[in-house]
Amino acid sequence: MDRRAKLYVLLMMAPAVAIFGAFFLLPLARLAISSAAGPSGFKIYLLSLTNPRYFATLINTMILSIAVTLVTLMISGFSGVFLTRNQFPGKSFIVSLLTFPLAFPGVVVGFMIILLVGRQGLFGDITNWLMGEKVVFAYSMIGLFLGYLYFSIPRVILTIMAAAEKLDPSLEEAARSLGASPLKVIKDVLIPALVPGLISSGAICFATSMGAFGTAFTLATDIDVLPIVIYTEFTLLANISTAAALSIVLGLITWVALSVARTISGTTVASAG
Repeated sequence: MDRRAKLYVLLMMAPAVAIFGAFFLLPLARLAISSAAGPSGFKIYLLSLTNPRYFATLINTMILSIAVTLVTLMISGFSGVFLTRNQFPGKSFIVSLLTFPLAFPGVVVGFMIILLVGRQGLFGDITNWLMGEKVVFAYSMIGLFLGYLYFSIPRVILTIMAAAEKLDPSLEEAARSLGASPLKVIKDVLIPALVPGLISSGAICFATSMGAFGTAFTLATDIDVLPIVIYTEFTLLANISTAAALSIVLGLITWVALSVARTISGTTVASAG
């Protein structure tokens, strides 16, 4: 590569490098410095993970995110393949409705959950009419799970539909002609072909659920998830070092999940090819 070509490459990469440095490296470096500025220094990371409250919150957040990811993949997988393979009146309208929640911020999603299963929600009115008492779970992990599920499905279903469009129907027809049952076709042909899309979209769903704040903030009456704990430590307790350390821990977990998913999906594609 001659000097002119190298200069051209550097000029093309300069905007990306500048944005990466300004919006990722500098904030991350500032978080690391802030986390070590407290009396415990870098031991704050160990203290954060061994503190019973912080550790329990981290586990709760991960379990919630994993549950949201699995249920989202199940719903979006079946729905995405069905919508891709079938043509019927109103299909475009249904797809637009399924993807419409992408336009809602987390606070709006949380407010919708309150209107549905909150103290003044529709579900509470129905249970009050049927059983004489209101059933309310908007301000619990169940309500947060529903909120996360609501804004996760649109993100995943678009990826699944794009992956399903690339599938070769002749492979399924060949499996059926050889005597494979519908369940066998789904298990041995359809799902393996969708695995790269399922892994990549599932990783994004997990990372989004781990760091989602708006919905959790709206519903956080009796909920302990990591973004809310970070917000509380920073704004209410002025515990900046702990908040910064927990932020880095949260970022590392999501980064590892995305990196592993990228590696696995890439390996899956290579082996499939």
